[in-house]
Amino acid sequence: MSETGFTTMAAARAETAAPMIGVGMLGYAFMGKAHSNAFKKIPYMMYPSVAIPKLVAICGRNQEATRAAAERYGYEKFYTDWRAMLNDDEVQLFDNGGPNDAHAEPCIAAAQLGKHILCEKPLARNANEAAAMLDAVTKANVKHAVAFNYRFVPAVRLARDLIEQGKLGQIYHYRAVYLQEWIMPHYHTPHIWRLDKAQAGSGALGDLGAHIIDLARFLVGEPRRVSAATQTFITERPDGTGALKKVDVDDAFVATVEFENGALGSVEATRFAGGRKNFNSFEINGEKGSIVFNLERMNELQVFWVGEEPRETQGFHAINVSEAYHPFWSNWWPQGHIIGWEHTFVHEINHLLDAIVNNKSVAPYGADFTDGYRNAVICDAILQSAESGRRVDVKY
Repeated sequence: MSETGFTTMAAARAETAAPMIGVGMLGYAFMGKAHSNAFKKIPYMMYPSVAIPKLVAICGRNQEATRAAAERYGYEKFYTDWRAMLNDDEVQLFDNGGPNDAHAEPCIAAAQLGKHILCEKPLARNANEAAAMLDAVTKANVKHAVAFNYRFVPAVRLARDLIEQGKLGQIYHYRAVYLQEWIMPHYHTPHIWRLDKAQAGSGALGDLGAHIIDLARFLVGEPRRVSAATQTFITERPDGTGALKKVDVDDAFVATVEFENGALGSVEATRFAGGRKNFNSFEINGEKGSIVFNLERMNELQVFWVGEEPRETQGFHAINVSEAYHPFWSNWWPQGHIIGWEHTFVHEINHLLDAIVNNKSVAPYGADFTDGYRNAVICDAILQSAESGRRVDVKY
């Protein structure tokens, strides 16, 4: 069914009952689990529901593992060929949680079949691939979203709201780090797809850096120039047979960012930060105040307002972002009863379902394929800068 036809049908039904939207999921591991959990929560937590996700089918290469995932998560069918799943007429929303090298071709095919699309980040391995995906969804006139789920943390949305309201005044600085440790030597991590450029496109940059680059654009604005360095600390790792295989992606990167609005920034990501499990943190300094966020304390936002307190007591103070009037909280618990990482996907997917049913734009609060493409352009510029040793302009 065309987007126009489905939207009309959904809008008519939404007056009395939330429409069903059939979901076809590619991938059953980490993101497949996270997204499936969100789909199942939406009908009874995002109430009254804008739409009811129907778990039609899940797809993976391993037949037994995919069958088990279908039973575990509650999908009606399973496939081992994503083409067959996309040809299933019951699938209206294609959720692509596969590895990075399985993003472009299935998403382009889904768009050509008139399916709405949610694709995991990074959207693609490089900007050229992302551009082809953006072109496909634009021509097909389907709804499209990239799973930059940290836009849907209540504290992050509150930060955006404060900036939009002018509470920080002119923005001077954005500095962000995303730090993990899971491929340090003591973990004995083998050569997996995330360490292979052909599959992943990049290393810590696309895996972690893409998130804080997206938050930079979401909160501060468009970068115009970057300067960067990358490093690979372990250049060979054993593959499944025990043979050593070259690691050809970055283990870590650091970049400085010049924004179009005059702000200066820095972004850094690594998977070699001992003791850091999922440390995604940013600080924004403005004319009238500053904001600090740390994902490992995701219900908290630290703020400082210039001149609002006596000099002797001025400093950062922590806000517990859990009041009913805070972003996304109206469907959750009484204040102080905190939510977790998995709830970002509930907010994100519910936002996409609303866009589908009520023919709304995914952007600017959700990330669409334009955001995914621009993110890929910035990532490519960072790699180009690291290779050349020069500053590189960001050109979309």
